[in-house]
Amino acid sequence: MIDPRRLRVLRALADHGTVTAAAQALHLTPSAVSQQLAALESEVGQELLRRRGRRVSLTSAGELLVGHANAVAAELERAQATLAGLSSGVAGRVEVGSFASAITQVVAPALARLRVSAPGVVVRVRDVEGHASVPLLLDGEIDLAITEEYRPRRDDGRLTRFPLYTEPFDVVLPPSHPLASRAEVDLRDLAEEDWVATLPGNPVRDVVELACGDAGFAPRIVHTSDDFSAVGALVRAGAGVALVPRHALRGIPVRGTAPLRRVFAAVRKGSEDHPLIRAVLDAAR
Repeated sequence: MIDPRRLRVLRALADHGTVTAAAQALHLTPSAVSQQLAALESEVGQELLRRRGRRVSLTSAGELLVGHANAVAAELERAQATLAGLSSGVAGRVEVGSFASAITQVVAPALARLRVSAPGVVVRVRDVEGHASVPLLLDGEIDLAITEEYRPRRDDGRLTRFPLYTEPFDVVLPPSHPLASRAEVDLRDLAEEDWVATLPGNPVRDVVELACGDAGFAPRIVHTSDDFSAVGALVRAGAGVALVPRHALRGIPVRGTAPLRRVFAAVRKGSEDHPLIRAVLDAAR
């Protein structure tokens, strides 16, 4: 028999890429993770990992087993949701991860609704960057993620997604800028400006660089911050210009086709019918 707890360890390794990172996600020691993986290989009678020094990767058998592990995890989520639905009343705690502007736009109003519609539901909110919330969701650290995407991507079969809203990016200019009174701004007119942008690795940074590239130039990024209020303060101080999602920091519309941020709620597949999660989803939507 395959121990489903060891399947969770294999999934964590597939998600995080190294034994050390998988151990951190599972709150285990690296040696415990290695022991669990070795025991799983013994159970299935096949090599699941290729080992090259300290680095490991999945064999074809390992990748196949991860697919089954995802299906098992989804069925366990459904089982938990079904059992929870049998209990009377909707009461319990839901952990929600969301980036700051979506907390303002979606999560806070949803909490106000839940106090009336489902007063037994306790929501705990964690402010987390959009690109970091899905790993927390898959690791079981949160129950629902309010997250974002900037370009179409292949759906992760482990998630169920619910669209919430779409917002364009706006140009943010210092008050004294010659273009500050315009109804729209062409990005090409900002090719020689200093820029304020998010840090490398933040998807917003990628959007800015791609949009400027499409306009024919590479932005000269001088200042960086992942805090949009700090970005706004730097722009107001004349340190540069910026391109940010409208609900994060309202500015001037982009002339032509503006980049978009698509915001959605995500839960682990199978958990969408859990009465507690469903109550929060309904309030958010």
